[in-house]
Amino acid sequence: MDLRQLQQFVVLAETGNFHRAAEQLHMAQPPLSISIRKLEADMGTALFERTSRGVRLTQAGEAALHDARRSLFHAAQARAAAAAAANGERGALRMGFIGSATYALLPKLIPAFRAAHPGIELVLHESTTAAILQRLENRQLDAGLVRFPVLSTGDFVLTPLENDGFVAAVSADSPHARGRSIALQALAGEDFIMFSGAEVPSLRAVAMLLCQEAGFVPRVAQEAVQVQTIVSLVESGLGVALVPGVTARHTNRRVRFLNLSSPKPAARIGIALATRADAQDRQVQRLLRVARAAVR
Repeated sequence: MDLRQLQQFVVLAETGNFHRAAEQLHMAQPPLSISIRKLEADMGTALFERTSRGVRLTQAGEAALHDARRSLFHAAQARAAAAAAANGERGALRMGFIGSATYALLPKLIPAFRAAHPGIELVLHESTTAAILQRLENRQLDAGLVRFPVLSTGDFVLTPLENDGFVAAVSADSPHARGRSIALQALAGEDFIMFSGAEVPSLRAVAMLLCQEAGFVPRVAQEAVQVQTIVSLVESGLGVALVPGVTARHTNRRVRFLNLSSPKPAARIGIALATRADAQDRQVQRLLRVARAAVR
């Protein structure tokens, strides 16, 4: 028994006539008759009563007709689902993201992607840049929103989506909180809350370089991984910090974010969409197009 035979069975049941069924199926009548007899042999019972005017369903045929139609429907659904997945319009897309992508980038990207491709489930995983890139290479993720510049090497491609720079985060009761900008040198005597060198090496390296360009090596009192954690530690009075400028979009009455008047950083930071260099997946290509459009 195969889907072709089930389709022939359904058409014959609906037309009640071998000649009309054969015409509708675009085949000759004798092969149709042979196919139906083989189907009846497979089922071990007669499905039709032959009459002088045509055929009518037996009790067994009546019982089989509903399930035959359902089988053909599900087969069509399976073909459609497979075609949609092959075309990149069905399935799941696994994307990692860093915490600071939630400030501005993700709120733009997620609604735009869901509106453009409602058949693709976007499965999100929050992590660090280093972990996202590792999982990307291990094919545990399809894409990732990561912080650049990236210090690690790998077989991936970065598409910059959001350009940014460092700002100084100080507690609201700090003497430095009175202005809107500050020369980084003015913070040389302060304790710094710095990104973890093990888990956020790129941001730490750029922040350390910026301090050295200002003429001092920062005194690191505490390390943290997430931007939100660093801001909370600044609020607690443990020190000052250099954080991405996008952080200032979410106001905190107990923390002031100050633009750096000097030195102007030579290296820019930002968020990029990381994909594997060999990625040919149509879902990933669709994500790239939506992401580029969302940040224009």
